[in-house]
Amino acid sequence: MIETAVMKTTLDFHEGEILFIDKPAKWTSFDVVSRVRGTFRVKKVGHAGTLDPNATGLLIICTGKKTKIIDEFSGLDKEYVATMELGARTASFDGETEVIEQKDVAHLTDEAIRAALAGFLGTQQQVAPMYSAVKHLGKPLYKYARKGREVERRPREVTVSELEVVSIALPLVTFRIVCSKGTYIRSIADECGMRLGCGAYLKELRRTRIGEHHVRDAIGVEQLHTLEAKIMKSVE
Repeated sequence: MIETAVMKTTLDFHEGEILFIDKPAKWTSFDVVSRVRGTFRVKKVGHAGTLDPNATGLLIICTGKKTKIIDEFSGLDKEYVATMELGARTASFDGETEVIEQKDVAHLTDEAIRAALAGFLGTQQQVAPMYSAVKHLGKPLYKYARKGREVERRPREVTVSELEVVSIALPLVTFRIVCSKGTYIRSIADECGMRLGCGAYLKELRRTRIGEHHVRDAIGVEQLHTLEAKIMKSVE
């Protein structure tokens, strides 16, 4: 079992600690890293598995010597709860950009929606969306996308091991998904909308688990100051 910072009686972020953070919406993963770096005055800080700014949920932060094991977390499977809106498409496949296409969804049945999502189970080739942090010639793809440029991307293999529909309340569909490293849930939402012939985009995303580590064991960024106080008290 991984001993995280909140479980310890003494803390040394320079030597190395592991934090499970419940990232809030509107924060980038780097924002959280910066907050940890500033709060504990430690230079060496990294995270395992980027979350988009609008996404929430589990973000694993390592400091000091613990940054050496980041890859051990990054390679673990991830669980998400996602909500997509059918009948609309965006260039970014999520709510970051405006709706560019709309279609009626009144004809869709629960059976058709479930079947479309079930088609994503298993191993498949996926192309990273243009609005992503994947780099091309040293520059993130989203920088090209914001200038209206399309860059050729090589597909990569991803695996969806579990996918279940949580609720259907058209135009919204919520589902739980367990997938491999590097899987873009918004790409699945966009592709699902195309398969249904109506379009779709990812409206909400929450990462609930990385490997055996669950978001219920995470702390909010506002609790970092409580940990800081714990450090100060331990050195008094």
